[in-house]
Amino acid sequence: MKPSRDITRLLEIMKALRTPHTGCPWDVEQTFSSIAPYTIEEAYEVADAIERNDLDDLRDELGDLLLQVVFHARMAEEEDRFDFGDVVEAITTKMIRRHPHVFGDAQARGKGMAKGMWETIKAQEKAERLARRTRNGEADSVPPAYLDDVPRALPALMRAHKLQARAARVGFDWGQSGPVLDKIEEEIGELREALEMRDDAHAAEEYGDLLFAVVNLGRHLGYDPEAALSQTNDKFRRRFDFIERELRRAGRSLEEADLAEMEALWQRAKR
Repeated sequence: MKPSRDITRLLEIMKALRTPHTGCPWDVEQTFSSIAPYTIEEAYEVADAIERNDLDDLRDELGDLLLQVVFHARMAEEEDRFDFGDVVEAITTKMIRRHPHVFGDAQARGKGMAKGMWETIKAQEKAERLARRTRNGEADSVPPAYLDDVPRALPALMRAHKLQARAARVGFDWGQSGPVLDKIEEEIGELREALEMRDDAHAAEEYGDLLFAVVNLGRHLGYDPEAALSQTNDKFRRRFDFIERELRRAGRSLEEADLAEMEALWQRAKR
């Protein structure tokens, strides 16, 4: 089997890998659940290649992410649920429907109006899915909760941001950032109390509340929490690398240095 630019070849490769007895033992034993973490990991690697502006890596990582889509589609096809063609048809149908200002007669005089149409059509699709599942006996009699469409599998910071933003759409939000800062100070005080009481479970809960409030502040200020923390992670890495290099020049290791020495080098790195 030879490489190809045709998506059909990738589908053939996945089918061969998943074929019992003649395929790859590892691929054969995988399930939707076991593959899901790899799907998430590949999406992050795509984002990392973009962050590094490495287009060669981006090409390869997009291929890895596409493989995940093909993998899931193949497993679904084996269960007679859907195949890769159904996936393509579903997304093309969705994109055409959600862009009536491009593929239909609707008019959008700016990106705000376009986004508004997108959200309206998404809500219609959600209602139609619920109605279809109800008719098929797949849905409970209780309608889904308002926040149900924020995926649980998202990274915690991203999920917190999306939960808050979605609640804000119906008015459950502070009008400005000042009260959020007050909330952060309140949460710090509650965390201090829990720590003084040596109540680990309570302290962990208050720590989570503090993180949630900090994410809320970033949302009000227009900062993406994942991006902001990623930048800080990179900054910490650069400064710590400086400490390690300076110690190496002095013939010393990180393990040999004490905190005071590392702190002095940290301050140099900041300057």
